[in-house]
Order: sequence, then structure tokens, then C-alpha cells
Amino acid sequence: MSVAPTARLMDGSSLAARVLAEAGERAAEITDRTGARPCLATVLVGDDPASATYVRMKQARCREAGIDSRHVALPACASTAEVVKAVTALSEDRGVHGILLQHPAPPGVDERAAFEAVDPAKDVDGVTLHSYATMSFGLPGFASCTPGGIMRLLDEYGVDLAGKHAVVVGRSPILGKPIGMLLLGRDATVTYCHSRTEDLHRITRSADILVAAVGRPRLIPGEAVKPAAVVIDAGYNPGNVGDVDFESASRTAGLITPVPGGVGPMTIAILLEQTVAAAARQLDLTPE
Repeated sequence: MSVAPTARLMDGSSLAARVLAEAGERAAEITDRTGARPCLATVLVGDDPASATYVRMKQARCREAGIDSRHVALPACASTAEVVKAVTALSEDRGVHGILLQHPAPPGVDERAAFEAVDPAKDVDGVTLHSYATMSFGLPGFASCTPGGIMRLLDEYGVDLAGKHAVVVGRSPILGKPIGMLLLGRDATVTYCHSRTEDLHRITRSADILVAAVGRPRLIPGEAVKPAAVVIDAGYNPGNVGDVDFESASRTAGLITPVPGGVGPMTIAILLEQTVAAAARQLDLTPE
């Protein structure tokens, strides 16, 4: 006999739709005032099917929000220098307001070097060292999109972070590390876990807020979740499976994100919101 879930779902799709609608309204305002449309440029190196799908999805959301999109496709054999050259050209193009280099790049490309070619003013994906620093210090800038989306979800559901123990499973430079810094900036006590962490589930069971961001399907079962914890599953694996075993975890957690429909939609929503904000800054607009 199955047990009904007790956790409340954190609906990222509905929140993302509202964020995108607001971004669309702001984009229209910018166009009315300046005649220019906010523009997001995407750069895809190689022909990875998943990456190509993600880029097409972002382009579709741009159209829906009244944001122009420009796409640069480079072959999988492109050198680091060629990728840096393409990104630098977009950084220097006044008609482009935001730049997204789809990651991961092929093994032959120094991804960090390519990221650093993005003008920080156009780093709407929050991947440069400049963006990481400003985000960590709470200064004006752009957050990494998935962490930014997670924080927006936590706020939407009224999660009080101050003094709570947050455990982040994963330490990637565009997800694990930045979400930990954002949580720390909101007065949570943060523990990072990773592939060499011993007794992982003992640590996750102590988390008031658990963020799974490692890319291993069903790594965290329900018995590794603290009762009534907030569970953010930022993993996405083949078969629409997250890093958390949703069925068992949803019987223990208080709040939980589904996969899909949780963190994923928020990533694109924050990307477009930050593209519109970047355009407003570059066009020297202030809200009316």
C-alpha cells in the first residue's frame, strides 16, 4: 500500500511564468522608450543534442517575452581562441545586451577562458569570476541563473533561511558554489558536500534546507532527508529524474521541488529577467 506524499510541491513552472511575463512587460517598456529591443546572444559549441535543445528553448522564451535572440554556432572542433574571439565580438557589439555560452563546452575548449571573455555587464548567466565575486559580496551584478532561480523559489514559498542549516550537495562553479554563497548571504549556515564527502546521508539528514546539485540520479533517498526539510532538487538526469528520490523524499520533506517543473523553468526565467535588466542598464534607463 503506497503512502501519500506529505510534502508541498514548489511549483517552479507557475512562478517562472510570472517572472517571464514581468520581464516581457519591462522589455516592451524599454522598446517603447528607446526603439531598441533587449537582445540575448547564445553561443553553442558543437552539436550536443541536449545543449541544442536548451538553446532552442531559451530562444523560444525570448520570442514569447519580446526579447531578440541572436545565435552563434561553432563546430565541436573549435579552439579556445575561436570561442573566445566569438564571445569577445558579442561583448563589443552594442546591439547585444546579454550573452549565454551554453555549457558544458567540448573538452577541447577552456571553458573558464571562454566565460571570462564575456563582458561582466552582459554576463546575464552569471558565469564570470566578476559575477561570482559581486554575488558573494552582495554587490550589484548578475547571479548564476539556477542559484538565482532557487533563491526566488525559496522566497516565493516563504522559507526563512536565517540561522537554518543548509546543505549543498555539489560544488560546481555555476551551481553548487554560488548557491551556497547566496544562502550564506541570507544568514543560513552552509555545509558543502561533494564526491569525497564521507557519510553523505548523515550530513543531508541534518539539513533544514537541502540543495541537490550533483547530477547523480536518485542519490538522496527519503531516509536521508530530515523530516519537514525544504528539498531543492537541481539535478536533471536522463528520464526526467532528479538527484533526489522524489517518491520517498516527498513523504518526509515539508517542501520539495519536482523534476521537471521545479528548478528548471526558473533558470530560464532568471536568464531573461537579467537580460532585460542588462539592457536597461546599458541603455541608461531608470524605471518610470
